[in-house]
Amino acid sequence: MADKTATLKLPDGKSLEFPVLSGSVGPEVVDIRTLYGKSGMFTYDPGFMSTASCTSAITYIDGDAGILLYRGYPIEQLAQHCDFLEVCYLLLNGELPNRKQKDEFVNIVTHHTMVHEQVGALSAFYHDALDINNPQHRVISAFRLIAKMPTIVGMSYKYSIGQPFMYPKNDLSYTGNFMRMMFAVPAEDYKPNDVLVRAMDRIFILHADHEQNASTSTVRLSGSSGANPYACIAAGIACLWGPAHGGANEACLQMLEEIGDVSKIPEFIKKVKDKNSHVRLMGFGHRVYKNFDPRAKLRWSSSASRSRTIISSAASSIPTSTSTPASCSARWASRWRCSPASSRSRVPSAGSRNGRR
Repeated sequence: MADKTATLKLPDGKSLEFPVLSGSVGPEVVDIRTLYGKSGMFTYDPGFMSTASCTSAITYIDGDAGILLYRGYPIEQLAQHCDFLEVCYLLLNGELPNRKQKDEFVNIVTHHTMVHEQVGALSAFYHDALDINNPQHRVISAFRLIAKMPTIVGMSYKYSIGQPFMYPKNDLSYTGNFMRMMFAVPAEDYKPNDVLVRAMDRIFILHADHEQNASTSTVRLSGSSGANPYACIAAGIACLWGPAHGGANEACLQMLEEIGDVSKIPEFIKKVKDKNSHVRLMGFGHRVYKNFDPRAKLRWSSSASRSRTIISSAASSIPTSTSTPASCSARWASRWRCSPASSRSRVPSAGSRNGRR
Protein backbone atom coordinates (compact mmCIF):
# COMPACT_ATOMS: atom_id res chain seq x y z
CA MET A 1 0.00 0.00 0.00
CA ALA A 2 1.38 3.39 -0.98
CA ASP A 3 2.01 5.93 1.75
CA LYS A 4 0.59 8.70 -0.43
CA THR A 5 -2.51 8.95 -2.55
CA ALA A 6 -3.78 11.36 -5.18
CA THR A 7 -7.43 12.30 -5.62
CA LEU A 8 -8.95 12.62 -9.09
CA LYS A 9 -12.30 14.41 -9.36
CA LEU A 10 -14.38 13.32 -12.36
CA PRO A 11 -16.88 15.48 -14.30
CA ASP A 12 -19.79 13.73 -12.59
CA GLY A 13 -18.46 14.85 -9.21
CA LYS A 14 -17.17 11.41 -8.23
CA SER A 15 -13.71 11.35 -6.59
CA LEU A 16 -11.24 8.49 -6.98
CA GLU A 17 -8.13 7.72 -4.94
CA PHE A 18 -4.95 6.48 -6.61
CA PRO A 19 -1.64 5.48 -5.01
CA VAL A 20 1.41 7.70 -5.47
CA LEU A 21 4.63 5.78 -6.13
CA SER A 22 8.14 7.07 -5.42
CA GLY A 23 11.42 5.94 -6.95
CA SER A 24 14.86 6.42 -5.47
CA VAL A 25 15.30 9.44 -7.78
CA GLY A 26 13.03 11.45 -10.01
CA PRO A 27 9.45 12.72 -9.66
CA GLU A 28 6.67 10.80 -8.00
CA VAL A 29 4.07 9.11 -10.19
CA VAL A 30 0.35 8.48 -9.82
CA ASP A 31 -0.53 4.80 -10.36
CA ILE A 32 -3.64 4.94 -12.56
CA ARG A 33 -3.74 1.30 -13.65
CA THR A 34 -7.21 0.92 -12.10
CA LEU A 35 -8.62 4.11 -13.66
CA TYR A 36 -10.62 2.43 -16.41
CA GLY A 37 -12.02 -0.21 -14.09
CA LYS A 38 -13.16 2.43 -11.62
CA SER A 39 -14.41 5.08 -14.01
CA GLY A 40 -14.66 3.69 -17.55
CA MET A 41 -12.29 6.48 -18.66
CA PHE A 42 -8.80 6.46 -20.18
CA THR A 43 -5.97 8.98 -20.03
CA TYR A 44 -4.73 10.77 -23.16
CA ASP A 45 -0.97 11.38 -23.34
CA PRO A 46 0.57 11.15 -26.83
CA GLY A 47 4.31 10.57 -26.68
CA PHE A 48 4.25 9.50 -23.01
CA MET A 49 5.16 13.06 -22.05
CA SER A 50 3.72 12.57 -18.56
CA THR A 51 3.39 8.79 -18.44
CA ALA A 52 5.70 6.06 -17.15
CA SER A 53 5.38 2.61 -18.71
CA CYS A 54 7.65 0.67 -16.36
CA THR A 55 9.96 0.84 -13.38
CA SER A 56 13.69 0.73 -14.04
CA ALA A 57 16.96 0.82 -12.12
CA ILE A 58 19.16 1.23 -15.21
CA THR A 59 19.26 4.83 -16.40
CA TYR A 60 18.06 8.14 -15.02
CA ILE A 61 17.84 11.45 -16.85
CA ASP A 62 17.11 14.86 -15.40
CA GLY A 63 16.90 17.06 -18.46
CA ASP A 64 16.44 20.31 -16.54
CA ALA A 65 19.61 19.74 -14.49
CA GLY A 66 21.62 18.14 -17.30
CA ILE A 67 22.08 14.82 -15.45
CA LEU A 68 22.55 11.35 -16.97
CA LEU A 69 23.17 8.39 -14.66
CA TYR A 70 23.88 4.73 -15.47
CA ARG A 71 22.95 2.62 -12.45
CA GLY A 72 23.47 5.69 -10.28
CA TYR A 73 26.88 6.61 -11.71
CA PRO A 74 27.27 9.98 -13.50
CA ILE A 75 28.04 9.52 -17.18
CA GLU A 76 31.00 11.90 -16.87
CA GLN A 77 32.77 9.63 -14.38
CA LEU A 78 32.09 6.46 -16.35
CA ALA A 79 33.36 7.97 -19.62
CA GLN A 80 36.56 9.17 -17.96
CA HIS A 81 37.38 6.12 -15.84
CA CYS A 82 35.87 3.08 -17.59
CA ASP A 83 35.88 1.37 -20.95
CA PHE A 84 32.80 0.29 -22.89
CA LEU A 85 32.74 -3.35 -21.77
CA GLU A 86 32.94 -2.27 -18.12
CA VAL A 87 29.90 -0.07 -18.74
CA CYS A 88 28.13 -3.00 -20.43
CA TYR A 89 28.79 -5.09 -17.33
CA LEU A 90 27.46 -2.27 -15.17
CA LEU A 91 24.24 -1.90 -17.18
CA LEU A 92 23.63 -5.66 -17.17
CA ASN A 93 24.53 -6.41 -13.57
CA GLY A 94 23.94 -3.18 -11.66
CA GLU A 95 27.51 -2.72 -10.43
CA LEU A 96 30.97 -2.22 -11.86
CA PRO A 97 33.12 -5.36 -12.18
CA ASN A 98 36.18 -6.16 -10.16
CA ARG A 99 39.33 -7.36 -11.96
CA LYS A 100 38.29 -11.03 -12.05
CA GLN A 101 34.75 -10.26 -13.17
CA LYS A 102 35.98 -7.98 -15.92
CA ASP A 103 38.50 -10.49 -17.23
CA GLU A 104 35.79 -13.16 -17.42
CA PHE A 105 33.32 -10.80 -19.10
CA VAL A 106 35.85 -9.58 -21.68
CA ASN A 107 36.97 -13.15 -22.41
CA ILE A 108 33.40 -14.29 -23.16
CA VAL A 109 32.71 -11.31 -25.42
CA THR A 110 36.06 -11.63 -27.21
CA HIS A 111 35.52 -15.31 -28.03
CA HIS A 112 31.99 -14.94 -29.38
CA THR A 113 32.50 -12.33 -32.09
CA MET A 114 32.25 -14.65 -35.11
CA VAL A 115 29.02 -14.78 -37.14
CA HIS A 116 27.63 -17.07 -39.81
CA GLU A 117 28.72 -15.57 -43.14
CA GLN A 118 25.70 -16.86 -45.06
CA VAL A 119 23.09 -15.61 -42.63
CA GLY A 120 22.09 -11.97 -42.43
CA ALA A 121 20.43 -12.09 -39.02
CA LEU A 122 21.13 -13.67 -35.64
CA SER A 123 17.48 -14.67 -35.37
CA ALA A 124 17.97 -17.05 -38.30
CA PHE A 125 20.82 -18.94 -36.64
CA TYR A 126 20.50 -19.01 -32.85
CA HIS A 127 17.48 -20.96 -31.61
CA ASP A 128 18.86 -22.43 -28.40
CA ALA A 129 18.37 -19.48 -26.01
CA LEU A 130 15.20 -17.60 -26.94
CA ASP A 131 13.07 -18.04 -23.81
CA ILE A 132 12.87 -14.48 -22.46
CA ASN A 133 11.47 -15.84 -19.19
CA ASN A 134 14.67 -17.83 -18.60
CA PRO A 135 17.34 -15.63 -16.93
CA GLN A 136 20.19 -17.74 -18.36
CA HIS A 137 18.79 -17.40 -21.88
CA ARG A 138 18.65 -13.64 -21.46
CA VAL A 139 22.30 -13.58 -20.41
CA ILE A 140 23.36 -15.69 -23.41
CA SER A 141 21.42 -13.47 -25.80
CA ALA A 142 22.94 -10.34 -24.27
CA PHE A 143 26.48 -11.72 -24.69
CA ARG A 144 25.80 -12.66 -28.28
CA LEU A 145 24.42 -9.24 -29.11
CA ILE A 146 27.30 -7.36 -27.49
CA ALA A 147 29.95 -9.62 -29.04
CA LYS A 148 28.57 -9.97 -32.55
CA MET A 149 27.14 -6.53 -33.22
CA PRO A 150 30.52 -4.96 -34.21
CA THR A 151 31.15 -7.88 -36.57
CA ILE A 152 27.73 -7.51 -38.20
CA VAL A 153 28.17 -3.75 -38.56
CA GLY A 154 31.66 -4.15 -40.01
CA MET A 155 30.48 -6.78 -42.50
CA SER A 156 27.51 -4.62 -43.51
CA TYR A 157 29.75 -1.63 -44.10
CA LYS A 158 32.31 -3.61 -46.08
CA TYR A 159 29.55 -5.12 -48.22
CA SER A 160 28.11 -1.65 -48.89
CA ILE A 161 31.43 -0.38 -50.29
CA GLY A 162 32.37 -3.58 -52.11
CA GLN A 163 35.35 -4.55 -49.96
CA PRO A 164 36.21 -7.99 -48.47
CA PHE A 165 35.06 -8.75 -44.93
CA MET A 166 37.63 -8.29 -42.17
CA TYR A 167 37.37 -10.93 -39.48
CA PRO A 168 37.69 -10.14 -35.76
CA LYS A 169 41.01 -10.65 -33.98
CA ASN A 170 41.02 -11.82 -30.39
CA ASP A 171 44.16 -9.88 -29.46
CA LEU A 172 42.45 -6.51 -30.02
CA SER A 173 40.16 -4.62 -27.68
CA TYR A 174 36.42 -4.51 -28.33
CA THR A 175 36.57 -1.06 -29.93
CA GLY A 176 39.92 -1.66 -31.62
CA ASN A 177 38.43 -4.76 -33.23
CA PHE A 178 35.45 -2.76 -34.46
CA MET A 179 37.65 -0.13 -36.08
CA ARG A 180 39.78 -2.79 -37.74
CA MET A 181 36.72 -4.56 -39.17
CA MET A 182 35.47 -1.21 -40.47
CA PHE A 183 38.62 0.34 -41.93
CA ALA A 184 41.27 -2.35 -42.51
CA VAL A 185 41.86 -4.01 -45.88
CA PRO A 186 43.48 -7.41 -46.56
CA ALA A 187 46.26 -5.87 -48.65
CA GLU A 188 48.00 -4.18 -45.74
CA ASP A 189 48.42 -4.34 -41.99
CA TYR A 190 46.14 -2.19 -39.86
CA LYS A 191 47.07 -0.98 -36.41
CA PRO A 192 44.27 0.86 -34.59
CA ASN A 193 45.32 4.26 -33.29
CA ASP A 194 45.04 4.30 -29.50
CA VAL A 195 43.66 7.85 -29.34
CA LEU A 196 40.99 7.20 -31.96
CA VAL A 197 40.07 3.88 -30.34
CA ARG A 198 39.61 5.61 -26.98
CA ALA A 199 37.50 8.31 -28.61
CA MET A 200 35.25 5.71 -30.27
CA ASP A 201 35.07 3.72 -27.04
CA ARG A 202 33.89 6.86 -25.25
CA ILE A 203 31.23 7.40 -27.92
CA PHE A 204 30.00 3.85 -27.28
CA ILE A 205 29.77 4.62 -23.56
CA LEU A 206 27.88 7.87 -24.10
CA HIS A 207 25.31 6.08 -26.27
CA ALA A 208 25.11 2.82 -24.32
CA ASP A 209 21.73 3.72 -22.87
CA HIS A 210 19.43 6.71 -22.79
CA GLU A 211 16.43 5.75 -20.72
CA GLN A 212 13.09 4.89 -22.38
CA ASN A 213 13.81 6.52 -25.72
CA ALA A 214 12.01 5.63 -28.95
CA SER A 215 14.18 2.64 -29.88
CA THR A 216 14.18 1.20 -26.34
CA SER A 217 10.41 1.53 -26.18
CA THR A 218 10.17 -0.17 -29.59
CA VAL A 219 12.26 -3.13 -28.39
CA ARG A 220 10.14 -3.43 -25.22
CA LEU A 221 6.89 -3.28 -27.19
CA SER A 222 8.11 -5.90 -29.67
CA GLY A 223 9.43 -8.10 -26.88
CA SER A 224 6.17 -7.93 -24.93
CA SER A 225 4.70 -10.46 -27.38
CA GLY A 226 7.49 -12.93 -26.67
CA ALA A 227 9.07 -12.34 -30.09
CA ASN A 228 12.60 -13.43 -30.99
CA PRO A 229 14.93 -11.10 -29.00
CA TYR A 230 17.23 -10.51 -31.98
CA ALA A 231 14.26 -9.51 -34.14
CA CYS A 232 13.18 -7.12 -31.36
CA ILE A 233 16.62 -5.50 -31.38
CA ALA A 234 16.38 -5.18 -35.15
CA ALA A 235 13.07 -3.37 -34.67
CA GLY A 236 14.77 -0.95 -32.29
CA ILE A 237 17.54 -0.32 -34.82
CA ALA A 238 14.91 0.37 -37.49
CA CYS A 239 13.34 2.94 -35.15
CA LEU A 240 16.78 4.46 -34.63
CA TRP A 241 16.86 5.07 -38.38
CA GLY A 242 14.27 7.84 -38.14
CA PRO A 243 15.35 11.51 -38.40
CA ALA A 244 13.55 12.29 -35.14
CA HIS A 245 15.73 9.76 -33.29
CA GLY A 246 19.16 8.35 -34.24
CA GLY A 247 18.83 9.87 -37.67
CA ALA A 248 19.56 13.23 -36.05
CA ASN A 249 23.25 12.29 -36.15
CA GLU A 250 23.01 11.84 -39.91
CA ALA A 251 21.16 15.15 -40.14
CA CYS A 252 24.12 16.83 -38.41
CA LEU A 253 26.53 15.45 -41.01
CA GLN A 254 24.21 16.54 -43.80
CA MET A 255 24.10 20.01 -42.25
CA LEU A 256 27.90 20.23 -42.27
CA GLU A 257 27.97 19.13 -45.90
CA GLU A 258 25.36 21.76 -46.72
CA ILE A 259 27.42 24.51 -45.04
CA GLY A 260 30.45 23.29 -46.93
CA ASP A 261 32.91 26.01 -45.91
CA VAL A 262 33.77 28.02 -42.79
CA SER A 263 33.01 31.23 -44.65
CA LYS A 264 29.37 30.16 -45.03
CA ILE A 265 28.74 29.65 -41.30
CA PRO A 266 27.47 33.22 -40.56
CA GLU A 267 24.96 32.96 -43.40
CA PHE A 268 23.77 29.58 -42.15
CA ILE A 269 23.39 30.81 -38.54
CA LYS A 270 21.34 33.73 -39.86
CA LYS A 271 18.95 31.24 -41.46
CA VAL A 272 18.74 29.28 -38.21
CA LYS A 273 17.68 32.40 -36.32
CA ASP A 274 15.04 33.22 -38.93
CA LYS A 275 11.82 31.61 -37.67
CA ASN A 276 10.40 31.56 -41.20
CA SER A 277 13.31 29.66 -42.78
CA HIS A 278 12.62 26.29 -41.07
CA VAL A 279 16.41 25.71 -40.95
CA ARG A 280 17.53 23.91 -37.79
CA LEU A 281 20.92 23.74 -36.08
CA MET A 282 21.76 20.07 -35.53
CA GLY A 283 24.30 18.35 -33.31
CA PHE A 284 24.22 20.42 -30.11
CA GLY A 285 22.85 17.86 -27.68
CA HIS A 286 19.62 16.00 -27.06
CA ARG A 287 16.52 18.13 -26.70
CA VAL A 288 15.58 16.43 -23.43
CA TYR A 289 18.40 18.40 -21.78
CA LYS A 290 17.11 21.91 -21.10
CA ASN A 291 20.34 23.01 -19.41
CA PHE A 292 23.15 21.15 -21.20
CA ASP A 293 23.75 17.66 -22.50
CA PRO A 294 26.33 16.14 -20.11
CA ARG A 295 27.68 14.04 -22.98
CA ALA A 296 28.51 17.07 -25.10
CA LYS A 297 31.56 18.23 -23.14
CA LEU A 298 32.93 14.68 -23.17
CA ARG A 299 32.54 14.57 -26.93
CA TRP A 300 34.38 17.89 -27.16
CA SER A 301 37.24 16.49 -25.09
CA SER A 302 37.46 13.45 -27.35
CA SER A 303 37.29 15.64 -30.45
CA ALA A 304 40.17 17.74 -29.16
CA SER A 305 42.24 14.60 -28.66
CA ARG A 306 41.38 13.40 -32.16
CA SER A 307 42.34 16.76 -33.64
CA ARG A 308 45.70 16.68 -31.90
CA THR A 309 46.23 13.15 -33.19
CA ILE A 310 45.44 14.11 -36.79
CA ILE A 311 47.81 17.07 -36.61
CA SER A 312 50.54 14.95 -35.08
CA SER A 313 49.96 12.24 -37.68
CA ALA A 314 50.51 14.78 -40.45
CA ALA A 315 53.85 15.57 -38.81
CA SER A 316 54.66 11.82 -38.67
CA SER A 317 54.57 11.81 -34.90
CA ILE A 318 51.41 10.10 -33.69
CA PRO A 319 51.12 10.20 -29.89
CA THR A 320 50.27 7.04 -28.00
CA SER A 321 47.72 7.17 -25.21
CA THR A 322 48.03 4.94 -22.19
CA SER A 323 45.23 2.37 -22.16
CA THR A 324 43.01 2.14 -19.10
CA PRO A 325 44.12 -0.71 -16.82
CA ALA A 326 41.73 -3.62 -16.57
CA SER A 327 41.46 -3.12 -12.83
CA CYS A 328 40.60 0.57 -13.11
CA SER A 329 36.96 -0.03 -12.22
CA ALA A 330 37.67 -1.57 -8.85
CA ARG A 331 40.13 1.14 -7.87
CA TRP A 332 38.00 3.97 -9.25
CA ALA A 333 34.69 2.69 -7.90
CA SER A 334 36.09 2.47 -4.38
CA ARG A 335 36.87 6.18 -4.57
CA TRP A 336 33.96 7.51 -6.60
CA ARG A 337 31.11 5.15 -5.86
CA CYS A 338 27.65 6.68 -6.04
CA SER A 339 24.41 5.36 -4.64
CA PRO A 340 22.86 3.32 -7.47
CA ALA A 341 19.22 3.98 -8.21
CA SER A 342 17.40 0.96 -6.80
CA SER A 343 14.04 1.74 -8.37
CA ARG A 344 12.68 4.33 -10.71
CA SER A 345 9.27 5.08 -12.15
CA ARG A 346 10.00 7.95 -14.52
CA VAL A 347 10.09 6.72 -18.11
CA PRO A 348 9.77 9.13 -20.99
CA SER A 349 12.53 11.34 -22.15
CA ALA A 350 9.45 8.36 -22.21
CA GLY A 351 26.60 -19.08 -29.20
CA SER A 352 29.40 -20.49 -31.19
CA ARG A 353 32.88 -19.46 -30.08
CA ASN A 354 35.78 -18.51 -32.34
CA GLY A 355 36.98 -21.83 -33.70
CA ARG A 356 34.95 -24.01 -31.32
CA ARG A 357 31.43 -24.55 -30.08
